[in-house]
Amino acid sequence: MFIKDIIKRIASFIGGRNPELIVRIRYRLRFHKRIDLDNPKTLNEKIQYLSLRTDTTEWSRLADKYAVREYVRDCGLADTLNTLYAVWEDADEIDFDKLPDRFILKTTSGSGNCVIVKDKSQIDKDGIRKYFKKMLNTVYGLSEGNPHYSRIKPRVIAEALILNDSESAKHSTSLIDYKIWCFNGKAYYIWVCTNRTHSGTNVLVYDTDWTVHPEHCNFTRYYSEGKVVPKPKNLDSMLSMAEKLAAPFPVVRVDMYNIDGRIYFGELTFTAVGALMNCYSEEFLLHTGQLIKL
Repeated sequence: MFIKDIIKRIASFIGGRNPELIVRIRYRLRFHKRIDLDNPKTLNEKIQYLSLRTDTTEWSRLADKYAVREYVRDCGLADTLNTLYAVWEDADEIDFDKLPDRFILKTTSGSGNCVIVKDKSQIDKDGIRKYFKKMLNTVYGLSEGNPHYSRIKPRVIAEALILNDSESAKHSTSLIDYKIWCFNGKAYYIWVCTNRTHSGTNVLVYDTDWTVHPEHCNFTRYYSEGKVVPKPKNLDSMLSMAEKLAAPFPVVRVDMYNIDGRIYFGELTFTAVGALMNCYSEEFLLHTGQLIKL
């Protein structure tokens, strides 16, 4: 763990001063070849080009899990927003007395750093405040070379805890996460994650007709092959919602949930897996890259 911390600090140091250099290093280490930012072709390359060589001010606003709520409302989709209980800039100010018995805490930037509370009477309040104090003092995105994340104002938000409905629970122990890939404002593919834990998740790619495409996946120890889940009855509404939110952008992934037929907005993801995605086949990465018009 100590060595990993040192490596991450070095990567953050380099990424904070020269994000393109750290991206080139990480890309070489992961894919064993040079990234082409001058003539990008694949999904990863085009996202990295946009991240490093274009204005990503709007990415910063919309990757912010609190600020993005205004954008969702402006798109006429306020009914898809989860209930917001509170937002704090200082972790010491988290007021558990004003929160219900169950809720979820997360930072406005970062990934996977949420705390799920199912019974408030059983939690270590001081431990949670200490954890989020550390998270708020960590500048996310530097070690990955994703500068738009590092510009997000660090805050903690408390939202309602969404639980699986009975039908979804038949297919996944966790919420079914529908991640809709949109290119130039049009939805093309849905990356579905089920049975998510800290150690991995089951995944499959579907097209907009809900035909499954396991050949588009590169299954790994973390991203293992999932079982086919039923087509959501309101899939057309999910795709329409994704396209409204994605309209201004060459590429963005719109993440959402669907509970008892109600669609919940999750987040907008501009640099999935740091735009170093090895969970898709080379053919899929090239195909989707060709769909992006820079």
